[in-house]
Amino acid sequence: MPTPPPIIIKKKVSHGGHHGGAWKVAYADFVTAMMALFIVLWLMNTSKQIQEAVGGYFKDPTGHSRQIGSDMKGVGENFVVTKDNMKELKEQLERSIREIPKFDELRNHIDMTVTNEGLRIELTESASGVFFESGSDQLSADGSDLVKLLAQELGKLPNPIAIEGHTDSKPYPPGATYTNWELSSDRANSTRRLMQNNGIRQDQITQVRGFADQRLRKPDAPLDPSNRRISLIVEYMKKKSSDETAASEVATGKEARNPENNTAGANDAGGSKLGQAELTGTPKSNSEKK
Repeated sequence: MPTPPPIIIKKKVSHGGHHGGAWKVAYADFVTAMMALFIVLWLMNTSKQIQEAVGGYFKDPTGHSRQIGSDMKGVGENFVVTKDNMKELKEQLERSIREIPKFDELRNHIDMTVTNEGLRIELTESASGVFFESGSDQLSADGSDLVKLLAQELGKLPNPIAIEGHTDSKPYPPGATYTNWELSSDRANSTRRLMQNNGIRQDQITQVRGFADQRLRKPDAPLDPSNRRISLIVEYMKKKSSDETAASEVATGKEARNPENNTAGANDAGGSKLGQAELTGTPKSNSEKK
């Protein structure tokens, strides 16, 4: 009887084809985690100001809880200029001012000094007038460009600003109703209006002061043109501690619930910030003045 042929069974092993895109997701997560790690390491070596700003974002990602300044939403008091970093502001302003088209003509008439009050920016006049026309409170074209640039830069800060007007000791004619007091006040007020229209918040300027010739830049030369000047003072701000901030927020909540109790206090606070000279519109004489 013949032997039947052997039966050979072939099994086809299937590897299931592709494994899908799961590995791509895992790899993407790994790359993202590495990128986050490097960002954290980089932030640890940056300035304290940037670290506080980033921390402020994570505390308030929406940026609506506390908004101070025009371009600093959500960082609140993290961008306060104090005695520790006022020199950094001075250097930043100096770099910005160099971009003015006529900087070479104005550089000798711009003086920045860090004082006990804050950063004092003085715009001094020349014999022919640089920022104001003779006897006028109207800013020149060059003066307007510079003041607008300063307003845009200073408007980013929460710090209060004071504006002062100064003249030399050249008197007006006898019997004139318009004097150095009115001129210094009007020039300071004209600067305030221009700054508030170009970046400075309405509540940021706390004082507008006219000193006439009572605070001469060069006391030994009372008629020197540099005595005629506008001074901008970026005042220091003291950063509140966490306890003070919490207490302030509680007080704000109480005021919101009892708004009728705050009217008198608000009026008193506003009245205490008046400058040395009354800023009222006084008719100017036609006499020539610096």
